[in-house]
Amino acid sequence: MKIKQTHIIESVADALQYISYYHSPDFIKAMLNAYHRETNQSAKNAIGQILINSKMSAIGQRPMCQDTGVVNVFVEIGMNVVWDTADLSLEDMINEGVRQAFVDKNNPLRASMVKDTIFNRVNTKDNTPAVIHMKVVSGNKLDFIVSAKGSGSENKAKFAILQPDDNIIDWILQTIPTMGAGWCPPGVIGIGIGGSAEKAMLMAKESLMETIDIDNIAQKSNPTGIEKMRLELYEKINNLGIGAQGLGGLTTVLDVKIKDYPSHAASQAVAMIPNCAAMRHVHFSLDGSSVAKLPEVDMSIYPDLTINTSQYKSINLNTLNKAQMRTWQVGDTLLLSGTIITGRDAAHKRLKQMLENGEGLPNGVDFNNKFIYYVGPVTATTDEIIGPAGPTTATRMDKFSDMMLENTPILGMIGKAERSEATIQSIKKHQACYLIAVGGAAYLIAKSIKKAKVVAFAEMGMEAIYEFEVKDMPVTVAVNSRGENIHVIFKNLLEKETKKIHQ
Repeated sequence: MKIKQTHIIESVADALQYISYYHSPDFIKAMLNAYHRETNQSAKNAIGQILINSKMSAIGQRPMCQDTGVVNVFVEIGMNVVWDTADLSLEDMINEGVRQAFVDKNNPLRASMVKDTIFNRVNTKDNTPAVIHMKVVSGNKLDFIVSAKGSGSENKAKFAILQPDDNIIDWILQTIPTMGAGWCPPGVIGIGIGGSAEKAMLMAKESLMETIDIDNIAQKSNPTGIEKMRLELYEKINNLGIGAQGLGGLTTVLDVKIKDYPSHAASQAVAMIPNCAAMRHVHFSLDGSSVAKLPEVDMSIYPDLTINTSQYKSINLNTLNKAQMRTWQVGDTLLLSGTIITGRDAAHKRLKQMLENGEGLPNGVDFNNKFIYYVGPVTATTDEIIGPAGPTTATRMDKFSDMMLENTPILGMIGKAERSEATIQSIKKHQACYLIAVGGAAYLIAKSIKKAKVVAFAEMGMEAIYEFEVKDMPVTVAVNSRGENIHVIFKNLLEKETKKIHQ
């Protein structure tokens, strides 16, 4: 049969819609096992929120994470494939599928791709182009893996050229802690060893597309050398105690994947790429008979969990003051109600320029006694107040934090992951606070947003400044007004565990 152009475009579009709101069963199973094992209550809450969010997204068919990612497509092309296409290349067809998926009115996805990357960084508006890898193989069909990779985890990719006799496991265990929590653990670590620099990176990315199966490997009576290495790394990484969202606990990784390739005798390339709690990939084949038939979803795999609100303190943001904030302890869980203002990288940059130019803040932006939430939400559908709106990595805003605390009357910030020492000292100086929301719980968080309006920089799309009215938005105190820092506490514990591993 001939492979039809319409089948390719429609299948890619369907796949991207599918993975925006459905986790694969292996991920749900692994996360549920981690939830039941977890003894650290903060980490258990985070895992629970990710699972609740996953079920809500599956039912509502809306993105599980606001960062709907860079599209990665792996295609194996049969040498005997016969094409029934117009004037589009395979790359063009894939990108048309991406475009259709991201502008779908029933489930719009957030367009994050920018062109003119070095200079103007203009959003392409439809998340094209995809990153596409093609391979010619025997046969007469096309085999696809379609994935969407968020920047929070992609930005934590690591690479090194080791000496041939260097210990790879030591390098990995030393490097994992430097990744912080911005990659939204628990997730999967993909490792590529050998080949060349680009081959190692490609293998690390490819390995993330495999099924989570570490429990099956652990049951094998005669595991291979690579399987033994996977098991050793799985145990030692989890023993580091980084945990869900960097909050400590038993599960940092759900699996460790390794692919290897022959290399030059004088070289040992090693690449490591994490995948976050938004594990989004699906595999399908096309033989010309129809569009892809994606896996049926068994909703019974999703657990019935709810947030235990008895563990949270209710906070009225509209009456909150610094005296009340001084009572907060690191690790306290809060339910926020009231008004918050949003702002990401580009918005902070514009604010900085305006303040330096003496223009003041934009009309309509009132930071007085407010928290600023680092978020770029998905576009809302007609029946939504706002689309999925989970936190972005706060570390990127560190260079603006002192400016905001010095020049605006904000009470603090909400994001995910750790802050720099300079930012922590600024928070302490201004008696502010830094709160973390769960990365990977974007749809759940969006349901706590009762009103939303753009108040500045509307032309910047997801980077615009919004005013949100929230009701019972769940967060955790990460840095309190005394500068006590949950990530430093766990980092110190982590360093002790790392020393034990190397003794």
